[in-house]
Amino acid sequence: MIYKVVREAISKELAEFCYEYFQTKRKVSQLFVERRYIPKTEVDIGWGFWADVQAPNTYCVYGDIVMETLLTKLQPLMETEIKTKLYPTYSYARLYKNGDTLERHKDRFSCKISTTLNLGGDPWPIFLEPSGEKGKKGKSILLESGDMLIYDGVNHEHWREAFKGESCGQVFLHYRGDRKNEYDSRPFLGLPVPFAGPNT
Repeated sequence: MIYKVVREAISKELAEFCYEYFQTKRKVSQLFVERRYIPKTEVDIGWGFWADVQAPNTYCVYGDIVMETLLTKLQPLMETEIKTKLYPTYSYARLYKNGDTLERHKDRFSCKISTTLNLGGDPWPIFLEPSGEKGKKGKSILLESGDMLIYDGVNHEHWREAFKGESCGQVFLHYRGDRKNEYDSRPFLGLPVPFAGPNT
Protein backbone atom coordinates (compact mmCIF):
# COMPACT_ATOMS: atom_id res chain seq x y z
CA MET A 1 0.00 0.00 0.00
CA ILE A 2 1.45 3.35 -1.05
CA TYR A 3 -1.56 5.44 -0.03
CA LYS A 4 -5.30 5.09 0.38
CA VAL A 5 -8.15 7.58 0.85
CA VAL A 6 -10.94 6.49 3.20
CA ARG A 7 -14.06 8.61 2.82
CA GLU A 8 -16.17 9.24 5.96
CA ALA A 9 -13.71 7.47 8.25
CA ILE A 10 -15.57 9.32 11.01
CA SER A 11 -19.00 10.94 10.82
CA LYS A 12 -19.32 14.60 9.95
CA GLU A 13 -20.88 15.13 13.40
CA LEU A 14 -17.85 13.67 15.18
CA ALA A 15 -15.46 15.62 12.93
CA GLU A 16 -17.36 18.84 13.73
CA PHE A 17 -17.19 18.11 17.46
CA CYS A 18 -13.41 17.58 17.26
CA TYR A 19 -12.94 20.71 15.13
CA GLU A 20 -14.90 22.94 17.52
CA TYR A 21 -13.15 21.38 20.52
CA PHE A 22 -9.78 22.08 18.90
CA GLN A 23 -10.68 25.73 18.17
CA THR A 24 -11.75 26.20 21.80
CA LYS A 25 -8.53 24.62 23.07
CA ARG A 26 -6.50 27.06 20.97
CA LYS A 27 -8.35 30.03 22.52
CA VAL A 28 -7.77 28.66 26.01
CA SER A 29 -4.09 28.08 25.29
CA GLN A 30 -3.66 31.60 23.88
CA LEU A 31 -5.21 33.13 26.99
CA PHE A 32 -3.15 30.91 29.30
CA VAL A 33 0.05 32.13 27.59
CA GLU A 34 -1.07 35.80 27.57
CA ARG A 35 -1.92 35.68 31.30
CA ARG A 36 1.27 33.70 32.03
CA TYR A 37 -0.72 30.86 33.50
CA ILE A 38 1.49 28.60 31.41
CA PRO A 39 4.86 29.51 29.84
CA LYS A 40 5.30 30.14 26.12
CA THR A 41 7.48 27.18 25.20
CA GLU A 42 9.26 25.66 22.21
CA VAL A 43 7.72 22.26 23.03
CA ASP A 44 4.15 21.19 23.75
CA ILE A 45 3.58 20.74 27.49
CA GLY A 46 -0.02 19.65 26.97
CA TRP A 47 -1.82 22.82 25.85
CA GLY A 48 -0.35 23.10 22.37
CA PHE A 49 2.25 25.47 20.96
CA TRP A 50 3.12 27.64 17.94
CA ALA A 51 6.76 26.67 17.33
CA ASP A 52 6.60 23.72 14.92
CA VAL A 53 9.40 24.06 12.33
CA GLN A 54 7.30 22.35 9.62
CA ALA A 55 4.41 24.81 10.03
CA PRO A 56 5.72 27.93 11.84
CA ASN A 57 3.25 30.08 13.82
CA THR A 58 0.54 27.43 13.50
CA TYR A 59 -1.27 26.04 16.53
CA CYS A 60 -0.23 22.40 17.07
CA VAL A 61 -0.98 19.84 19.78
CA TYR A 62 0.91 16.62 20.50
CA GLY A 63 -0.91 13.82 22.32
CA ASP A 64 -4.20 15.61 23.00
CA ILE A 65 -6.55 13.24 24.84
CA VAL A 66 -9.44 13.63 22.36
CA MET A 67 -7.10 13.10 19.40
CA GLU A 68 -5.45 10.11 21.06
CA THR A 69 -8.92 8.64 21.60
CA LEU A 70 -9.42 8.94 17.82
CA LEU A 71 -6.06 7.19 17.41
CA THR A 72 -7.31 4.12 19.26
CA LYS A 73 -10.90 4.23 17.95
CA LEU A 74 -9.72 4.30 14.34
CA GLN A 75 -7.14 1.57 14.82
CA PRO A 76 -9.53 -1.29 13.85
CA LEU A 77 -10.57 0.57 10.68
CA MET A 78 -6.92 1.22 9.84
CA GLU A 79 -6.07 -2.45 10.36
CA THR A 80 -8.95 -3.49 8.09
CA GLU A 81 -7.98 -1.01 5.38
CA ILE A 82 -4.32 -2.04 5.20
CA LYS A 83 -4.69 -5.64 6.44
CA THR A 84 -1.96 -5.26 9.07
CA LYS A 85 -1.92 -5.42 12.88
CA LEU A 86 -1.02 -1.96 14.17
CA TYR A 87 0.35 -0.41 17.36
CA PRO A 88 -0.42 3.27 18.09
CA THR A 89 2.44 5.70 18.59
CA TYR A 90 0.97 9.23 18.86
CA SER A 91 -1.39 11.88 17.50
CA TYR A 92 -0.45 15.36 16.33
CA ALA A 93 -3.07 17.96 15.42
CA ARG A 94 -2.79 21.32 13.69
CA LEU A 95 -5.22 24.18 13.25
CA TYR A 96 -4.02 25.91 10.10
CA LYS A 97 -4.75 29.54 9.22
CA ASN A 98 -4.65 31.65 6.04
CA GLY A 99 -1.22 31.69 4.42
CA ASP A 100 0.11 28.61 6.26
CA THR A 101 2.18 26.01 4.46
CA LEU A 102 3.45 22.59 5.46
CA GLU A 103 7.08 22.01 4.53
CA ARG A 104 7.81 19.13 2.20
CA HIS A 105 9.15 16.35 4.42
CA LYS A 106 9.30 12.72 5.45
CA ASP A 107 8.32 11.62 8.95
CA ARG A 108 10.31 10.13 11.78
CA PHE A 109 10.57 6.50 12.87
CA SER A 110 7.32 6.51 14.90
CA CYS A 111 5.21 7.44 11.84
CA LYS A 112 5.65 4.36 9.65
CA ILE A 113 1.90 4.06 9.01
CA SER A 114 0.08 7.36 9.22
CA THR A 115 -3.17 9.03 8.45
CA THR A 116 -4.17 12.65 8.14
CA LEU A 117 -7.82 13.10 9.13
CA ASN A 118 -9.74 16.21 8.09
CA LEU A 119 -11.66 17.61 11.07
CA GLY A 120 -13.22 20.60 9.33
CA GLY A 121 -12.80 24.09 8.00
CA ASP A 122 -11.96 25.20 4.49
CA PRO A 123 -10.78 22.66 1.87
CA TRP A 124 -7.01 22.37 1.42
CA PRO A 125 -5.21 19.63 -0.52
CA ILE A 126 -2.29 17.64 0.81
CA PHE A 127 0.42 16.58 -1.66
CA LEU A 128 2.04 13.15 -1.56
CA GLU A 129 4.89 11.76 -3.66
CA PRO A 130 3.92 8.07 -4.05
CA SER A 131 7.13 7.07 -5.87
CA GLY A 132 9.28 8.03 -2.88
CA GLU A 133 11.51 10.02 -5.25
CA LYS A 134 12.63 13.36 -3.85
CA GLY A 135 11.54 16.59 -5.51
CA LYS A 136 8.83 15.30 -7.88
CA LYS A 137 5.58 17.22 -8.32
CA GLY A 138 3.46 14.79 -6.27
CA LYS A 139 -0.24 13.93 -6.21
CA SER A 140 -2.81 16.40 -4.85
CA ILE A 141 -5.40 14.82 -2.53
CA LEU A 142 -8.41 16.75 -1.24
CA LEU A 143 -10.19 15.48 1.87
CA GLU A 144 -13.63 16.48 3.10
CA SER A 145 -14.56 16.67 6.77
CA GLY A 146 -14.31 13.15 8.22
CA ASP A 147 -12.15 11.78 5.37
CA MET A 148 -8.65 10.45 5.93
CA LEU A 149 -5.57 9.68 3.87
CA ILE A 150 -3.48 6.64 4.89
CA TYR A 151 0.18 6.79 3.82
CA ASP A 152 3.72 5.73 4.67
CA GLY A 153 5.08 8.95 6.15
CA VAL A 154 8.61 7.63 6.62
CA ASN A 155 9.23 6.76 2.97
CA HIS A 156 7.05 9.24 1.06
CA GLU A 157 7.37 13.00 1.02
CA HIS A 158 4.21 14.98 1.80
CA TRP A 159 3.45 18.69 2.05
CA ARG A 160 0.86 21.45 1.66
CA GLU A 161 1.12 24.60 -0.42
CA ALA A 162 0.01 28.05 0.82
CA PHE A 163 -3.46 27.89 2.39
CA LYS A 164 -5.97 30.27 0.80
CA GLY A 165 -8.81 29.60 3.24
CA GLU A 166 -9.37 30.89 6.77
CA SER A 167 -9.09 27.76 8.94
CA CYS A 168 -8.48 24.04 8.50
CA GLY A 169 -8.24 21.42 11.27
CA GLN A 170 -6.26 18.23 10.69
CA VAL A 171 -5.07 15.46 12.98
CA PHE A 172 -2.25 13.07 12.11
CA LEU A 173 -2.66 9.61 13.63
CA HIS A 174 0.53 7.55 13.68
CA TYR A 175 1.03 3.80 14.02
CA ARG A 176 3.64 1.13 13.47
CA GLY A 177 3.33 -2.51 12.46
CA ASP A 178 5.46 -3.55 15.44
CA ARG A 179 5.82 -2.60 19.10
CA LYS A 180 8.93 -0.45 18.60
CA ASN A 181 8.07 2.94 20.07
CA GLU A 182 4.54 1.97 21.08
CA TYR A 183 2.92 5.12 22.54
CA ASP A 184 6.00 7.06 21.29
CA SER A 185 7.95 5.82 24.34
CA ARG A 186 5.36 7.22 26.77
CA PRO A 187 3.86 4.97 29.45
CA PHE A 188 0.41 5.42 27.85
CA LEU A 189 -1.46 7.64 25.39
CA GLY A 190 -2.63 11.16 26.22
CA LEU A 191 0.63 12.40 27.73
CA PRO A 192 2.47 15.48 26.37
CA VAL A 193 5.94 15.68 24.80
CA PRO A 194 7.99 15.71 28.03
CA PHE A 195 6.91 12.09 28.61
CA ALA A 196 8.10 10.93 25.17
CA GLY A 197 11.42 9.12 24.96
CA PRO A 198 14.61 10.47 23.37
CA ASN A 199 15.55 9.94 19.71
CA THR A 200 12.04 9.09 18.56
